[in-house]
Amino acid sequence: MAESDPTDTLKQSASAAESAAKDAPAPDALATAKQEAAANYDRYLRAVADLENFRRRAVREKDELRQFATARVLEDLLPVMDNLVLGLTAAKQPGADLNSLSSGVELVLTQFKSALASHGLKEISPLGQPFDANLHESLSAQPSSTVPEGNVVTVVRTGYSLNGRLLRPAAVILSSGAAKKPDAKA
Repeated sequence: MAESDPTDTLKQSASAAESAAKDAPAPDALATAKQEAAANYDRYLRAVADLENFRRRAVREKDELRQFATARVLEDLLPVMDNLVLGLTAAKQPGADLNSLSSGVELVLTQFKSALASHGLKEISPLGQPFDANLHESLSAQPSSTVPEGNVVTVVRTGYSLNGRLLRPAAVILSSGAAKKPDAKA
């Protein structure tokens, strides 16, 4: 049996210890990595909690907005309702004047339209204008010597748009041009 040199054994064990030390992280580096991992996990948990709180707050604010979005419109319509009540009270009085009631109702209608217009409602009343399928609904056609063919002769129902978006098209009757004269041969 060949005897091994003790210095070779020592060299081998020292190099094995060095390679093990190189492969294994230093205790300080491991502790630092664990601290970073814990800090990152804590930041992650906080970010998830913040996101959940934001989601809940957004849902709550959306519900509140939906519930109270009409409040300003209704506040502007309350004076109109008050004036209608006054008009009804005046109409029930003995000897009520029909002309003054009629003019009062017209004033209330003007006030009502003004209140709605201040919130973006616009009337579509195209009398005499060319037909526009995007804004008008044609109900029929009738001959007219004064209105060119394809233009609106009568507005049956006024249309409305809200801030540029069509709510209801205007129902109209179109001109089919001048009435055709009956043929003498027929």
